Amino acid sequence: MRLALFQPDIPQNTGTLLRLAACMGIGVDIIEPCGFVLDDKRMRRAGMDYLHRVDLIRHNSWDSFVAAKKEAGGRLILLSTKAAHIYTDFTYAKDDTLLLGRESEGVPQHVHDHADERLIIPMAQDMRSINVAISGAMVLGEGLRQTGDFPAYP
Repeated sequence: MRLALFQPDIPQNTGTLLRLAACMGIGVDIIEPCGFVLDDKRMRRAGMDYLHRVDLIRHNSWDSFVAAKKEAGGRLILLSTKAAHIYTDFTYAKDDTLLLGRESEGVPQHVHDHADERLIIPMAQDMRSINVAISGAMVLGEGLRQTGDFPAYP
C-alpha cells in the first residue's frame, strides 16, 4: 500500500505523512508542484529523522504519476469529501494507493475521474473537513488492518 499526495500545500502535513509512512513501512508518492519548496531542510524539520526510512518518489506532474502508477499496477483510491462510499465499508488490497488532495482545494475533476474508487470519512454535520494527515492516517490504518500489513510488532 502507498500514500500519494497531490500537490501538497503545507510542509508540516507532508512531513507528518512521511513520518507515518516510515513508521508503517509504506511508500509515498508526491505529485508536484507543491505549494512550498520541497527540500531536505524543510522535510527534515517536519519529518524529523524518519525521512531516510521512506520509499519516496517525487513526480513532476500528474501525468508523470499516472504513467508510473500504470506501470506499478494497483488501484488508485481517492479520499474526498465529495465521495459517496465510507472508507470503513471498502475492501482494500495490498497494492492500493491512497490519494490525498491539496489541503486548500482537494483535487481537480480530472483527478477525481481517474480514481478507481472515492472514499469519504463520515463527519459530524456542518463540519467541512478533517486535516489531511489525520485523514490519511485513519484510512491507511483501516487499509493495513484489513490487509494484515501492519509492521510486525516485537
